[in-house]
Amino acid sequence: QVQLVESGGGLVQPGGSLRLSCAASGSISSISAMGWYRQAPGKERELAATISSGGSTNYADSVKGRFTISRNNAKNTLYLQMNSLKPEDTAVYYCRADGVNTRWGRGDYWGQGTQVTVSS
Repeated sequence: QVQLVESGGGLVQPGGSLRLSCAASGSISSISAMGWYRQAPGKERELAATISSGGSTNYADSVKGRFTISRNNAKNTLYLQMNSLKPEDTAVYYCRADGVNTRWGRGDYWGQGTQVTVSS
């Protein structure tokens, strides 16, 4: 069974930085796209950034120039470096993996989420 486990969230002051990690496990042979999504209180889940297996990236306008998404395909791990954080970045951040190939088939998966709070 595939599991995605996020880590690295926490409380940070405005202007600070955090680095999120997402480790995928479960007899995985390959993963197509991976991404970070976020959901603020009272709002719908939204895309923050995605990255293809080849390294092509896409960012929401609200995080461009501040967030950097990266991945280590050998370790099936996804990262999100978040700089110049703002209070409006406060949300639960979710990792997503699309096109995960295992010995049992192919599927898409979500992590359980990690809380990021930006506040003074």
